Amino acid sequence: MKLKTLRHLASSALTALILSTTFAHAADWSQWRGPNRDDISPEKGLLKAWPESGPKQLWVFKDAGLGYSGYSIVDGRLFTMGIRNGIEELIAVSIKDGKELWAVKIGEVLKNNWGDGPRATPTVDGDHVYAMSGRGNLVCAKVADGELVWEKMMRAFGGKTPDWGYTESVLIDGNKVVCTPGGDSGAVLALDKKTGDTIWQSKDFTDGAQYSSVIAVNHNGARQFIQLTMQHVVGLNAADGKTLWIVDFPGKVAVIPTPIFHGGQVYVTAGYGVGCLSFKVGANNAIIGLYTNKTMVNHHGGVILLDGHVYGHSDGGGWVCQDFKTGEKVWTEKSALGKGAVAYADGMLYCLAEKDGTVALVDASPKGWKEHSRFKLEPQTTQRNPQGRIWTHPVIVGGKLYLRDQELLHCYDVKAR
Repeated sequence: MKLKTLRHLASSALTALILSTTFAHAADWSQWRGPNRDDISPEKGLLKAWPESGPKQLWVFKDAGLGYSGYSIVDGRLFTMGIRNGIEELIAVSIKDGKELWAVKIGEVLKNNWGDGPRATPTVDGDHVYAMSGRGNLVCAKVADGELVWEKMMRAFGGKTPDWGYTESVLIDGNKVVCTPGGDSGAVLALDKKTGDTIWQSKDFTDGAQYSSVIAVNHNGARQFIQLTMQHVVGLNAADGKTLWIVDFPGKVAVIPTPIFHGGQVYVTAGYGVGCLSFKVGANNAIIGLYTNKTMVNHHGGVILLDGHVYGHSDGGGWVCQDFKTGEKVWTEKSALGKGAVAYADGMLYCLAEKDGTVALVDASPKGWKEHSRFKLEPQTTQRNPQGRIWTHPVIVGGKLYLRDQELLHCYDVKAR
């Protein structure tokens, strides 16, 4: 065979490998709210309208267990958690056919008046998956078969289980797994992801654990971890856990949504009448206040930043589009759809009403609420606590829409043909 031909074949093989690797990466959702913890899916070529009965349902996995845990999806496997057989389990499911691959015990059951069980989303990193149980047991397990590598209880680090349980979806950043046990020993904790050994604990930041999840950013020449609690928004040095900046936050009852960071600007919001707060982290980590208002009073459905606008549901205000820089209200829609969670993909908002499971496909546009389609999640569980709702956030990845109602995990085809 000629050298030129060999070079051509080698080049073609390399190109194919790069394309396949890129595709696999694009089709992964390795953690809470996706690759960048922002609920923005990189998916393209999705349906812009659904049939009246909704998109095609590919499968329903009926044994995900009770709880509100979300799901991460990597290399054809979906990872979630639920109560089964009187314990909380980490569960792996094939996305090809919705068949269970393996399950492993992660902790005793969290009891709660709004529904028992785990709330967090597992985080996948390479050959391992990390998951926090409702009572604060953090486990590292092998992706292939669920074999436990290590586990650590948050109470061993001074943590106290919050009223609604540990809901944080842990962050993997470099060699660290970052979580928030809360308490006087240090609110935020960094462990070695391979061994579970302590790297640092934020001894000068000691708020109690709430329900938000840490984000990682590069700013002012340092890697920073940003977390939201009942009392504060804080930026910690990723290298040693020391406080770089801290801002008071007037939380009430429960503080849940994940912070947003863009261009040096931090945005946080919470329910129970609190509203939103935004500020700039300037040179030398000096804080420059921007606004605080009740345009966005987001309980736990999350908010999305897209092209300078924040989208989400505001208690008492309905679905809202808000200017990120100024905090001003751009539009509201109160009557079209009830309160719930939101996700984004391919120019569209996927809005899930928590009360009845209606999913609406809406333009992600500052011009107003323009709905293209809707359908109702069916079947729904008969085991949900009467005070509970459909609280697990939607995920759109690999041309599929994933929804969950307790033990029922649904997969829909939303790829345009």
